[in-house]
Amino acid sequence: MDLTQVSSSPRASAQAPVSAPLFDDRPFLARLSLIDWLFALALVAGAGYALVHYNAHMDYYDKAVMLGTVPALAALGWRWKPARLMMASIAVLSLLSIQIYQGDLARADSAFFLKYFLSSQSAILWMSALFVLATIFYWIGLLARSETGAAIGQKLTWVAVLMGFTGLMVRWYESYLIGADVGHIPVSNLYEVFVLFSLITALLYLYYEGHYGTRSLGAFVLLVISAAVGFLMWYSVARDAQQIQPLVPALQSWWMKIHVPANFIGYGSFALSAMVSVAYLMKERGVLADRLPTLEVLDDVMYKSIAVGFAFFTIATILGALWAAEAWGGYWSWDPKETWALIVWLNYAAWLHMRLMKGLRGAVAAWWALTGLLVTTFAFLGVNMFLSGLHSYGKL
Repeated sequence: MDLTQVSSSPRASAQAPVSAPLFDDRPFLARLSLIDWLFALALVAGAGYALVHYNAHMDYYDKAVMLGTVPALAALGWRWKPARLMMASIAVLSLLSIQIYQGDLARADSAFFLKYFLSSQSAILWMSALFVLATIFYWIGLLARSETGAAIGQKLTWVAVLMGFTGLMVRWYESYLIGADVGHIPVSNLYEVFVLFSLITALLYLYYEGHYGTRSLGAFVLLVISAAVGFLMWYSVARDAQQIQPLVPALQSWWMKIHVPANFIGYGSFALSAMVSVAYLMKERGVLADRLPTLEVLDDVMYKSIAVGFAFFTIATILGALWAAEAWGGYWSWDPKETWALIVWLNYAAWLHMRLMKGLRGAVAAWWALTGLLVTTFAFLGVNMFLSGLHSYGKL
């Protein structure tokens, strides 16, 4: 089979109508308006406030992570305009929740807005329900050729992301209400990282949706998010996983603040590429062909998702090795989690090598990306379920 071949059948080449892109392609400096600079100033002011009022609670590394986050968020907001409104909305809802709590965790069960909307558990439940509804509306939009259905799916996804990130921010605050020795960033267990995975995957999809001006891929990408939400709900009911627990000693490190998010940007990107590969294979076979983007667009999204995921997964692996050296005295111990992380890395390194050196395209690339999701899922979840090792604190 010619790896560079992409089907050009009439059915496969049809493309659904697209909406206008959300991006401004003018030179970078020309795009920066007064609002852009005010947005950056607000981020700097927020970081400054945290340094002044919570300096005693942060060590050198915590401050470095926070200060490094400010330019990263500013650049994201400048490049992707909808992200600015999202960040501002998350900040407003999180601060509103903190104000309603008044330093008393018991108010989560008595204050109306906390009980039904803004406590961490309520917000994450809203996120879960909205992601499922968004999936349904995206499929209605795809199958019924309904722009309205797809638009509703898009809006529901944005609101789900808002509620999810608000839930994580409030959960962070709630952990400190339990006790200063309990407080930690909420990326420490399977419950929290499944929320993070869902949010990152959704954000990545929304970015590509705006960039390519098509909503037709939402039906596919939201499926994997809904699956994650389904696991999250089961995990909460069966294991009471939503309860905030103190960190185990191995996780009491500032490395967690950067290693875990980088890791899950990788996982989210790989999951997105796999679901886009499903759309590619369906279109190539003429299934819903006239309602999906062109094969060239699908191939490009698949490639860019894997490239972004590989970059962040590489960074996360390096950070994990540095963390391991600090925690366990060695950079690499062939722990099952480390071994499977290496397998995931080698899989996508080989995919990118074949793409760049041999021109990998078409069905072979799509099937490979889809198979990669199985490998990634086992590395993410299967190792925690079936294997033991230094990462056993992440077991189900």
